[in-house]
Amino acid sequence: MNSATVRNLLVRGMLAGLAAGLLALVVAYFLGEPSVDSAIGFEEAHAHAHEHEVELVSRSLQSTAGLATGVLIYGVSFGGIAALAFCFALGRVGRFSPRATALLLSGTALLAVYVVPFLKYPANPPSVGDPDTIGKRTTLYFLMMVLSVLLAVAAVIAGKRLAPRLGTWYATVVAVLGFIAVIGLAYAFLPVVNEVPADFPATLLWRFRLSALAMQATLWAGFGLVFGELAERLLHPKPASVPSGSAVAAP
Repeated sequence: MNSATVRNLLVRGMLAGLAAGLLALVVAYFLGEPSVDSAIGFEEAHAHAHEHEVELVSRSLQSTAGLATGVLIYGVSFGGIAALAFCFALGRVGRFSPRATALLLSGTALLAVYVVPFLKYPANPPSVGDPDTIGKRTTLYFLMMVLSVLLAVAAVIAGKRLAPRLGTWYATVVAVLGFIAVIGLAYAFLPVVNEVPADFPATLLWRFRLSALAMQATLWAGFGLVFGELAERLLHPKPASVPSGSAVAAP
């Protein structure tokens, strides 16, 4: 690809990320925010009466403008990164159309960037987690995410190199099994974090984690569909149709 095409795809990726972010924002507001409010209520009910912290940002602002800002910036940022990854992957992971490549890329990104780290270190609502260990928990989560992304890239490379000898199907199976095996070792050796209070409602915890997963799935599925359509139109434009009767008969 030339630089102009990459630039156009980058812009379209950011626009697709913005559109996907709007969809994810709806899911976060209607599914995630009620669970957050319930978790905050649990935290306030268990706080000591003499403990009173000054609220720097109101809860209403957090759940509206703050939520929208965070989700949309996240969508635009990852949309741009995913668009650059698309430029590299197109034609290298198989003979897929731009639409199919975008969907494959978004599905892989959802799995590697979110689902794999989520299964080891799932999202927790407010009032869950020791404030003194937030640095450690953040480091472990990002370590798991980086490891997952690197292993996903390594699995794709390994599958491509094994394909001439094993065939596409068996090479893919071997690559996927290798990815699962190494991720399993990471799950086994990385520290376990379990700081959920004993009396925290299990249903509330489940709803919060399910809404977080739904938001990410909406974000990446929306990005794959929107960006795939934009990339298809850019890379494979439809020829202009000639109106009937406009052709001049040859003498």
